[in-house]
Amino acid sequence: MPQGSPALPARLLLLAYDTGKDRVSGAPDLALAVRAGALAELAARGLVREVDGIVTPVPDARADDPVLDQLLELITESRPRSWRRTITHRARVTRDAVRRQLVADGYLAAERRRVLGLFPGTRYALLRAGYVEVLRMEARTALTGPEAPDAVRPDRAALLVLAAAGHFRGLLSARERRRHADRLTALAAQAGPAVPEIRRALEAAVKSAEAARAADGGGG
Repeated sequence: MPQGSPALPARLLLLAYDTGKDRVSGAPDLALAVRAGALAELAARGLVREVDGIVTPVPDARADDPVLDQLLELITESRPRSWRRTITHRARVTRDAVRRQLVADGYLAAERRRVLGLFPGTRYALLRAGYVEVLRMEARTALTGPEAPDAVRPDRAALLVLAAAGHFRGLLSARERRRHADRLTALAAQAGPAVPEIRRALEAAVKSAEAARAADGGGG
């Protein structure tokens, strides 16, 4: 990862932005994808691993990153969970922490507003649309470019694979996910030893979330 570049969960959140509309669009399960990105980042740093199907931090693990250290603490203090259960357990906590970090780092601006003119809320405006466009270009190039999967940089492969598993419709359609299924699988292997399992766990979590919305009449 280039020096000074946001960590994987932050880049996933930024990638979900529609730069024309200046808001997250087409990523209803963004919190799940961001949590999966945080787990992949921890695994890539050697701070968590899977032991007998359970996500397990290494002893005295520390990332020196507020978002990742918060997740490490959550995993340590919670009951044992699989990749999937860790992705879904209080996923919004990680998403909210990532947004705060992106505000502090100057990628987003937190704007206070009132919803329906009554209820206080916060809108997170994008300050670095150009950076998001570069992320989008890199992800699309990893998907359709001339490089063999094993020549794609692992962090770029992870970004694309988890965005696809998280159903970021603004990045690629369901038809594209099916068309490029073999390449996405190869890129998941390139992204890191834990990413294929995290990808499958995220896909299962998103599928469950979509089914729940459909059952509630909210569509997918």
